[in-house]
Amino acid sequence: MIISIASGKGGTGKTTVATNLAVSVEGPVQLLDCDVEEPNAHLFLRPEIEETQTVYTPIPEIDLDKCDRCRKCVEICRFRAIAIAGEMVLTFPELCHSCGGCMAVCPQGAITEKGR
Repeated sequence: MIISIASGKGGTGKTTVATNLAVSVEGPVQLLDCDVEEPNAHLFLRPEIEETQTVYTPIPEIDLDKCDRCRKCVEICRFRAIAIAGEMVLTFPELCHSCGGCMAVCPQGAITEKGR
């Protein structure tokens, strides 16, 4: 049996419901806390963590020598994670949603991805 607890709104009790279901079921249970901002089901369950793995989300890195400031990356970014001010190209990693749109539209190939 697979049970999913989901909601777009924070603070609705998704973690509370999921962890309580997990401890109430007899037999083996696998709980995946996929909250990208605050995965904290472990605080309620206190599991023995056998292995950890660092993961990264891709964010744009601009090669200023290749960039001609055409602004196509700025125009496609609905999260305003890239801005151009004069000759400076600014990126805001905290705003980036890693969609890759900026890389796709850059005619100069000036955008690569790095991990955050």
